[in-house]
Amino acid sequence: MAKFRDMKTLQKFAAAHASIHNHFNLDRHLNRRDIFKQNRSAALAEWRQLAA
Repeated sequence: MAKFRDMKTLQKFAAAHASIHNHFNLDRHLNRRDIFKQNRSAALAEWRQLAA
Protein backbone atom coordinates (compact mmCIF):
# COMPACT_ATOMS: atom_id res chain seq x y z
CA MET A 1 0.00 0.00 0.00
CA ALA A 2 3.05 2.27 -0.13
CA LYS A 3 2.00 4.08 -3.33
CA PHE A 4 -1.68 4.35 -2.42
CA ARG A 5 -2.46 7.14 0.01
CA ASP A 6 -6.17 6.39 0.12
CA MET A 7 -7.74 3.00 0.78
CA LYS A 8 -10.49 3.76 -1.75
CA THR A 9 -7.91 4.20 -4.53
CA LEU A 10 -6.26 0.93 -3.58
CA GLN A 11 -9.59 -0.89 -3.67
CA LYS A 12 -10.41 0.52 -7.13
CA PHE A 13 -7.03 -0.55 -8.46
CA ALA A 14 -7.23 -4.01 -6.89
CA ALA A 15 -10.72 -4.63 -8.31
CA ALA A 16 -9.69 -3.62 -11.83
CA HIS A 17 -6.40 -5.52 -11.66
CA ALA A 18 -8.07 -8.70 -10.40
CA SER A 19 -10.61 -8.78 -13.20
CA ILE A 20 -7.95 -8.25 -15.87
CA HIS A 21 -5.49 -10.68 -14.26
CA ASN A 22 -8.12 -13.42 -14.03
CA HIS A 23 -9.00 -12.88 -17.69
CA PHE A 24 -5.44 -13.49 -18.87
CA ASN A 25 -4.15 -15.91 -16.22
CA LEU A 26 -4.63 -19.26 -17.94
CA ASP A 27 -2.18 -21.48 -15.99
CA ARG A 28 0.09 -22.35 -18.89
CA HIS A 29 1.66 -25.31 -17.09
CA LEU A 30 -1.71 -27.12 -17.08
CA ASN A 31 -2.32 -26.94 -20.85
CA ARG A 32 -0.59 -28.06 -24.01
CA ARG A 33 1.06 -25.26 -25.97
CA ASP A 34 -1.41 -25.24 -28.89
CA ILE A 35 -4.41 -25.07 -26.55
CA PHE A 36 -2.68 -22.39 -24.47
CA LYS A 37 -2.06 -20.27 -27.59
CA GLN A 38 -5.68 -20.64 -28.72
CA ASN A 39 -6.95 -19.55 -25.30
CA ARG A 40 -4.55 -16.58 -25.20
CA SER A 41 -5.62 -15.48 -28.67
CA ALA A 42 -9.29 -15.70 -27.70
CA ALA A 43 -8.67 -13.73 -24.50
CA LEU A 44 -6.73 -11.04 -26.37
CA ALA A 45 -9.44 -10.75 -29.04
CA GLU A 46 -12.11 -10.39 -26.36
CA TRP A 47 -10.01 -7.80 -24.53
CA ARG A 48 -9.53 -5.77 -27.72
CA GLN A 49 -13.27 -5.89 -28.36
CA LEU A 50 -14.04 -4.70 -24.82
CA ALA A 51 -11.40 -1.99 -24.91
CA ALA A 52 -12.48 -0.60 -28.30
